Amino acid sequence: MQLIRLIPLFLAAAVLAAETPQKEFPLWPGKAPGQKGDTPRDIPTLTPFWAAKPTGAAMVICPGGGYGGLAPHEGKGYADFLAAKGIHCFVLKYRLGSAGYRHPVMLQDVSRALRTVRHHAKDWKIDPKRIGVMGSSAGGHLASTLVAHFDAGDANAKDPIDRVSSRPDAAILCYPVITLGKFTHRGSKRNLLGPEPAPDLVKLLSNELQVKPNSPPCFIWHTWEDKAVPVENSLLFASALRRQGVRVDLHIYEAGRHGLGLGGGRAGGKLHPWTSALLFWLEQRTFLSKQSAQ
Repeated sequence: MQLIRLIPLFLAAAVLAAETPQKEFPLWPGKAPGQKGDTPRDIPTLTPFWAAKPTGAAMVICPGGGYGGLAPHEGKGYADFLAAKGIHCFVLKYRLGSAGYRHPVMLQDVSRALRTVRHHAKDWKIDPKRIGVMGSSAGGHLASTLVAHFDAGDANAKDPIDRVSSRPDAAILCYPVITLGKFTHRGSKRNLLGPEPAPDLVKLLSNELQVKPNSPPCFIWHTWEDKAVPVENSLLFASALRRQGVRVDLHIYEAGRHGLGLGGGRAGGKLHPWTSALLFWLEQRTFLSKQSAQ
């Protein structure tokens, strides 16, 4: 009798776990579109980082790594920082050129990630109008690709997630690859498009050429000293956003090598000043309250 009474509690716990995942979970219930194999590198996932004192906002985070790897300090590192401030975070493990994938697979993965969070917004107590995307280096290129190439969803799709808009409400771009032209990062370009991409494809994924008037506001930071991804990438994107009337908060710092992340060990144990500027911007965009931004 006691066991029978406990069964509804177990079922309720199972439903709660399904509604609020605590561990890494795949973006698609079966095989992902274009999936080549069944190894972890073939299965795109999201890993949730839940804020203890949530503001209702959420962020999908795309780590960098030249489309050949995924840098942990630009994934979990950012998620821990933002979750401590009240933003629910979801670190995206997207498919990579080093595993044999090419565009549009990466865009499919980040689009599905944004749609997934928005689709579950009610169950996960997230405001569907305060869901952003964040990326560094090549992950910044992927985030900026969503800024430029989002869509409203397919109203006739069988999968309800695919009916949801992939438009982020804000974007955070950290020393991002933006252009695939003169100032590109060649390794990222090769891993994304292959060794000899068609000119039309290069233009399509040079995101400074693809910004829309309804692209979301962006926070962008870079360093003048960056030798891997030239600062011109951020300057080109900020100028393109400006021309389209899209709000942008741009920060160029003189010193600092590529891949700084939050700073931390690379900055003598201190957070880099961009983090304070970001919190101020997130407060302005209502992703944070004044209290949580401090």
